[in-house]
Amino acid sequence: MVAKQIINFAAMLIEFYDPFEKLNFNPETCFLTGQHLSSSEEQITVFPKWILDRYSLHDVKFTMMDQISSIRYQDLKIPCSSHVFENAITPLEEEIENAFSAGYEEIIKVPEERLFQWMAKLVYGVLYNDLKIEQSRAARKENEFKLSPYLLRKFRNLHLMLQSLVVPMEFKGIKPWSIRIVKIKISKDVFNYKDEPTNLNFSLGMNDFGIVACLQDNGAVGSNQQEMIKKISGKTLHPIQFEELCGRFIYSNYLLKHFAEYNIRVTEEKVIIEAIPLASNSENKSLFGPWDDNMFAQVLADYWKPWGITKKQIFAFPDSPISYLENDYDYSFIEPESIPLPY
Repeated sequence: MVAKQIINFAAMLIEFYDPFEKLNFNPETCFLTGQHLSSSEEQITVFPKWILDRYSLHDVKFTMMDQISSIRYQDLKIPCSSHVFENAITPLEEEIENAFSAGYEEIIKVPEERLFQWMAKLVYGVLYNDLKIEQSRAARKENEFKLSPYLLRKFRNLHLMLQSLVVPMEFKGIKPWSIRIVKIKISKDVFNYKDEPTNLNFSLGMNDFGIVACLQDNGAVGSNQQEMIKKISGKTLHPIQFEELCGRFIYSNYLLKHFAEYNIRVTEEKVIIEAIPLASNSENKSLFGPWDDNMFAQVLADYWKPWGITKKQIFAFPDSPISYLENDYDYSFIEPESIPLPY
């Protein structure tokens, strides 16, 4: 029996597929609609064929969330009905491929909702496989597989919004996400993909651009980092500057104290999702937890691995962590040409 979240109004009946009600990750159930598939072979790769071909990723191993398991990119799959693939996934992939192949100037023209749908499809696809691994691990130990209420809500909301691919849906008011696109000067076209499913973080560098996103923060992280976004506006970043921006976004999202919530209603034409603005509580407590330079340095060290920069080099108390985005003395933007590191 397929789990459904049913919203019944006089005007219409909408059925949302909810795989998290019974933690249903059956290979014969479409990941997006819950439709029963005729065969477990009816599936698609999480990363689209154009990405796998362009970057020769078919046989490359993708490290999963547990940091132990790994799956070849071409084997990282999700069950998907032919109808969804042909009418929802394929048009999305064609739109994104065209924009991403053209580069930064075309990407900034893509509606944020389409970028969100594409990123959410990737993040959820990876998460789907992560959860299957954890389910199998629990079964081998004869334990019941469970998710915390906090993660259930986050993952359920992401999947609900992803269903905007197949259900008429409007995101009203502030967006549920923070998405920022920057231009990058890079010497080699690589697929620099990172995600962090627990907090629904996403970053990608390729061609001449970079995208960093928090997929369920109701715009809070973007607002928190707006001063830095203004500093880099119109600039072409060195890759290490983009990685620092990613670190700032991901760490800020980690510090975000409030859970994103939404008002959902249905009209005769569509489903409307309205993000509730996150705000400090009545006791004037900050929306974000206190910034810890030591912890942030660890985040940066992970992002700066390609340059061999260690946490000890990044931060030594009482100095602030080093930055390639802003000058330590007057906090002005550091011009990329002045950075003596490979790009």
